[in-house]
Amino acid sequence: MEELFVRVHDQEIRISNPNKALWPEPRITKLDYINYLLSVADFLLPYTRDRLLMIWCFPDGIEGKRIVRKAIPSFAPEWVPRFHYKDKYWILLNDTPTLVWLGNLAALELHVPFDTCHRINYPTELVFDLDPMDVDNFDLVREIALELKELLDSLHLFSIPKTSGATGLQIYVPVEPKYSFEDARKINQFIARYLAEKKPAKITLERAIQNRGQKLYFDYLQLWKMRTLPAPYSARAIAGGRVSMPVTWEEVAKGFHNSHFTMLNAAERLRQVGDLFSPVTTEKKKYRQSLDHILAFIKGIS
Repeated sequence: MEELFVRVHDQEIRISNPNKALWPEPRITKLDYINYLLSVADFLLPYTRDRLLMIWCFPDGIEGKRIVRKAIPSFAPEWVPRFHYKDKYWILLNDTPTLVWLGNLAALELHVPFDTCHRINYPTELVFDLDPMDVDNFDLVREIALELKELLDSLHLFSIPKTSGATGLQIYVPVEPKYSFEDARKINQFIARYLAEKKPAKITLERAIQNRGQKLYFDYLQLWKMRTLPAPYSARAIAGGRVSMPVTWEEVAKGFHNSHFTMLNAAERLRQVGDLFSPVTTEKKKYRQSLDHILAFIKGIS
């Protein structure tokens, strides 16, 4: 069996089948994927740090079987960070050696919850997931995202969009981690219902796929205990080697498609625009926003 060993910080990590193609077109091998992870580690890790990790593994590539792992596997090295919660140990993706080790497992998607293990049940942001039923109609996604930004601006809330890497956009609003998921849900629901009433022909809040028609699904329910979304800069197990990429609101207004952001151009983009997700990660103390005024308003009208 072909293998190689790489040294990452103070750990030596075995890479099995480094030349196995995990994405067929364009051809991206396991070693290519690990090199991609290394190129974005400084930007990805600040968000995944201390969050209970769920991974989607594809040992035979994206066209093979998907294995979803929540608990840390028994064969994990002792140095992999972990946290015990609800009868199992979870991986904490806190460092580069762990990231490379996960790459060797063909963990092609890295999903994390909205809270950290140090403050479970208190999200670090509000999140809205805009998911089109017509996957070719990204203009509708952009239109509703801009409507959402206008509303968030009126509520004096700073927001950051990122592509899902698949078909939609995910909008993050960094907040003080003092609000429960229950309170966050009240605000998410208030915003979602307002926009759905404003754009009833274009937006649905219906969770059942068969009842959505061709409307955009405005998902405010994903922000909940132990639910997850792909981490920023995570790859997606989708043809083309797409990644979940933070973008600017100017880019949303101008227009693009999820397929524009891949492992092949992510490093160059980061060199050009920097880490657009830093208000949620490395600059989070500066951008933590209060939701007190919105909760007070909702309580006043209920």
